[in-house]
Amino acid sequence: MPRPLSPETLVYELASAGDPQISPDGTRIVYALGRIDRATGKPRSQLWQCDLDCGNARQLTQGGTTNGGPRWSPNGSQLAFVSDRAPECGIFVLPADGGEARELTRHRQAISDLAWSPDGRHIAYTTTVDPENPDETPRPDDAPPPVRTTRRLDYKQDNRGYLGDARHQIFVVDVASGERRQVTHEPVDHEVPLWSPDGRTLAAKMPNRNGMCAQLGLIDVATGATTLVGPETGDVDAWAWSPRGDRILFAGDTAQTWQSDFFVYDVAKGDVRRLTDDLACLPDAGFATISPPAPLVWLDDRSVLFHAVRAGASGLYTLDSETGDVAQLADSQAMRGGLSSDAAHRYAAQAHADLAHAGEIALFDRETGESRLVTHVNDELLADAQPASWERFDVERGGERIEAWLLKPPDFDPAKRYPVVLDVHGGPNGYYGYGFNGVQQCLATNGFLVVYSNPRGSGSYGRRFTQQVIRDWGGEDFKDLMAVLDAR
Repeated sequence: MPRPLSPETLVYELASAGDPQISPDGTRIVYALGRIDRATGKPRSQLWQCDLDCGNARQLTQGGTTNGGPRWSPNGSQLAFVSDRAPECGIFVLPADGGEARELTRHRQAISDLAWSPDGRHIAYTTTVDPENPDETPRPDDAPPPVRTTRRLDYKQDNRGYLGDARHQIFVVDVASGERRQVTHEPVDHEVPLWSPDGRTLAAKMPNRNGMCAQLGLIDVATGATTLVGPETGDVDAWAWSPRGDRILFAGDTAQTWQSDFFVYDVAKGDVRRLTDDLACLPDAGFATISPPAPLVWLDDRSVLFHAVRAGASGLYTLDSETGDVAQLADSQAMRGGLSSDAAHRYAAQAHADLAHAGEIALFDRETGESRLVTHVNDELLADAQPASWERFDVERGGERIEAWLLKPPDFDPAKRYPVVLDVHGGPNGYYGYGFNGVQQCLATNGFLVVYSNPRGSGSYGRRFTQQVIRDWGGEDFKDLMAVLDAR
């Protein structure tokens, strides 16, 4: 009889291979392998590297307790990453062929969103800047708590806590000298800066209304001057410069509808053109304040590869940036995240989880159409503590087909009676699907039946479906949930 997945097992024994990055030559993958330290209760992670077939796996970093955010230099000769091996949080550069990591710069607070300039001479990144303490002077240990003065409505945020006036700003550091300078200063967040091909401009997301809306900011690297793209009440979820730098493709909308479409911005003209209208899939926007969006990858001057979710399942798609035509390349009964590709754009690497796996890396080969798992960091654990068995079912109600899932104990006996838990996702425009959910797995492997579904209002089914909770939250969606429960 398999042992259940207890909270202790899920927290301390489950590992996670995340943020995979393919080398430009398409031969290696670097990723952060992490788990929660049992003694301290804090996350620990080191960088690992392996071949595309998972061969020659080896640990790259040894120092510090948390190492992550690896990014290859454009020519593949160096690897930049973030580490706490310094007394604070620092950016380090490691020779790709081995050797000692060299510190470029450090901050007292977290660093994220590393992005190499096209010529490999600079790295852009984001970190939090408090205008009342721009020099990051530490407070004395015996100092009383600072007085908090609230000047704005967005003074706090989910997953970040109290913000005051501190916001994410963009810095650029010289790789050779380590000299850095702050590029942005506006008292708003700046997220995921991406370099233009000529290295003169950074495109970054600039949220407003406490993250409910956002615009795309085009920031002059030399002066910090910013041009905003899109309406203030719109949204921006993912973006990428075209190979020639004459256009920017972005996923978002002109209003907050909880369903992205694609738009293209003509840099010279300053015009925005809508490419799609009510996509059937939902482009991967990451998770606000936790994980960045999956990058959009220009395959050539016209075609773009992107990751999106449809009906709770991940897929890889291509978009024609002229016509707006979308085609699906691959689908999977899984939830994947991120997207990294080699210079030739043959391979796509992503973080992977499904109802039988968690914390792994998947690789898709565009040439063969084959998709497979590269890592197997949790195979041994999940062979001993088996995940729940599951089944998919549909419920027709009120003119809609509601998709649902049932998780059962691995040793489920249909002759027995079990307590049932109905798990309702949040949002309300979030969605459930083929992902590995620790709470659900803990309940199901400890003797519960777990039912979850995507009632009307859920994301990943198009704009019409996700907007059906507007002015009716807790109405028809509640009836969908009850119908799903009654069906099982």
